[in-house]
Amino acid sequence: MTVETSTDMVGSAANVEESNAVLDTIVIGAGQAGLSAAHHLLRKGLRPFEDFVVLDSNDGPGGAWRHRWDTLTFDRAHGLHPLPGMAFDTPDPKEPASAVVARYYGSYEDHFDIPVIRPFKVKKVTGSIGDGFTVTAADGRSLTARSLINATGTWDKPHWPSYPGQREFAGWQLHTRDFVAPEEFLGRRVLVVGGGTSAAQFLLQLADLGIDTLWSTRRDPQWRTAPKDKSWGIEVEAEVNDRTRSGLPPRSVVSVTGLPLTDFYTAGVESGVLVSRGGIAGFGERSVRFADGSEEEIDVVLWATGFRASLDHLAPLGLREPGGGILMGDDSVSVVKVPGLFLVGYGASASTIGATRAGRAAAVGAARLLAEPVLAERRPVAAL
Repeated sequence: MTVETSTDMVGSAANVEESNAVLDTIVIGAGQAGLSAAHHLLRKGLRPFEDFVVLDSNDGPGGAWRHRWDTLTFDRAHGLHPLPGMAFDTPDPKEPASAVVARYYGSYEDHFDIPVIRPFKVKKVTGSIGDGFTVTAADGRSLTARSLINATGTWDKPHWPSYPGQREFAGWQLHTRDFVAPEEFLGRRVLVVGGGTSAAQFLLQLADLGIDTLWSTRRDPQWRTAPKDKSWGIEVEAEVNDRTRSGLPPRSVVSVTGLPLTDFYTAGVESGVLVSRGGIAGFGERSVRFADGSEEEIDVVLWATGFRASLDHLAPLGLREPGGGILMGDDSVSVVKVPGLFLVGYGASASTIGATRAGRAAAVGAARLLAEPVLAERRPVAAL
């Protein structure tokens, strides 16, 4: 997937990187949350490439969506919430979600002249609100800004659980982010581990090809019917925010929302494909032992066990609380320990609708902070 980039945009990006000027804001990540933040920074009057930039580790638009497997069609993907200021036209439901989202995000960047620099793979962030936050890339390039909006999501931080015998298992182990197509598993017996929608979708795709599967979840799958009360989503978001405002690590999405019991999944339950064998006790060389004492031969373990917030590059800033979480402010995007740093796509804002709102909150917070006298007087007189 490629999106044309204008010569002016490339030139502006080069000027920013060659200059020693301190920007007002840097946004790390060009997914839903990062693009939303960029849109609202523009609305606040910040000038692209002069006052702020967006750094993206990918070669093109689409965020983490561009890495999803082709069999994840748009009708099977989690709902995509429109970005601010641009409607999202309903695509062919059978088109790969990766192509749909990359096209939409690319059009959005072009329409609003979002100042994206890519690829820029961030390695670390150092500094403070007083000295400026310096963002350093893996190739040594660096940029500095007075405030920082981090929108790196979770795709780069897959979660791999640990079980006895796992290292000695002689079969194939892969994570959700490594999945390409169900045909790879033909002729193999596959254990899918995880209680989310990705696990359920993998199981059904594999079963459609006649592939023998087993499903393991730590607790019984939490099926739910789609709630009619619109306040339900607000309640879920509030529950997640309560944890992050207390400095606790955010819970997985499925642990809060449960699995949607649509006709698609109901058929899988009734066929016996979506029936969990329970938790795992350990692995043999070519087998899995379940917590109930039973043992089954397997060839593959597909770990659909989710992701964690991709924040390793922020480690020099010392964000973590003793329990491993990050203490967030009342706006759910500002980091209490590090004024001037905003996290979007973290906690409740990991969903596309939450990310859109969080992007706005972060832009508002950054603009308000930059207007404070101490920071305003540090702003360079001349633009780049």
